Amino acid sequence: MQRLDSLARLSLIIMGAVALFFALDQVESIFAPLTLALVTGVVLSPISDAWERLGFPAVWGALSSLAMTLVLLAGLAFLFYPLVVQLVDQAPKVWADLRETIVSVRGMIDGMRSVTADLKEAIEPGTASAATEGSSEVAVPDVTDALLLAPSIVAQVLVYAGALFFFLLTRNDIYLWAARHLAETSERATTVSRLRQAERRVSRYFVTITMINAGLGLVTGVTLQVLGMPGALLWGALVFLLNFVVYLGPAMVTVALLFAGIAAFDGVLAIVPAAVFLVYNGTEAQFVTPALVGRQMALNPLLVFVALTFGIWLWGPLGGVVAIPLLLWVLVLVDALPNPVLRASG
Repeated sequence: MQRLDSLARLSLIIMGAVALFFALDQVESIFAPLTLALVTGVVLSPISDAWERLGFPAVWGALSSLAMTLVLLAGLAFLFYPLVVQLVDQAPKVWADLRETIVSVRGMIDGMRSVTADLKEAIEPGTASAATEGSSEVAVPDVTDALLLAPSIVAQVLVYAGALFFFLLTRNDIYLWAARHLAETSERATTVSRLRQAERRVSRYFVTITMINAGLGLVTGVTLQVLGMPGALLWGALVFLLNFVVYLGPAMVTVALLFAGIAAFDGVLAIVPAAVFLVYNGTEAQFVTPALVGRQMALNPLLVFVALTFGIWLWGPLGGVVAIPLLLWVLVLVDALPNPVLRASG
């Protein structure tokens, strides 16, 4: 009987988890920016603490963090606009360079099909089918598509901004409420302390990763500038941003640099930008990050992979960005990671 009760509880947990992920997938437009706002609020919490230590009300910290975040997002949008325009303008040249390779490969495939058809005709006369040819076209978003997407984007930005502001404004009250409802009376102070500790550790970890990504972006941008890559510094900024999405981000940068390299250079030099980035990214992942973050913050690769898989499956690249901070926050909260976070923090 006890075994049946355990299986029943396990089944309920599994069904609840499946229902939760399904619900999160259906309400992505609301919960994705909401979750990103909460993660951003945790990362920016030291700013609010600094304002409070100076004697200012909590609203000052919330407003300053919100203003800084919105200015940063607007600046990134204006910064990457020329890069997007450049890639679009270079698309015809890239397609022309790739077309010869595509035609060559397609000719080889058609030749193999022809040989197969001849053999089949020889073995079974009258059963060979003519090869069908088709062309695929890539739909490029136009102005109408952008106008249709604009209201949805504005709504998500408003959800993000509102959630970030009110979380930073009331996070201490939220922690106290959670402690009162989720812990015994004797454990409430400990629960609040753990919530604040998780907040600080995630923030410090994220700041360290931000510095590492900034260094990677700077080195990549300077190297691409030396190679004569158009928009090299913008590519460095793109590397800085996408490297927050573990695994997927570097893969996207590699493909994009290969695309841009074909557009900018001829011959073997076309693959050099992507190759340079792969070398830099491998060095960062294998040596720089472990050295600065330290073993005490080393996450289990399986947990990282599972978190990224669910995050990207749910919300795409945005899910990949919030997956690791959320995983880290949960592990610190349940005391699954040793203390302290960083070697540099002592």
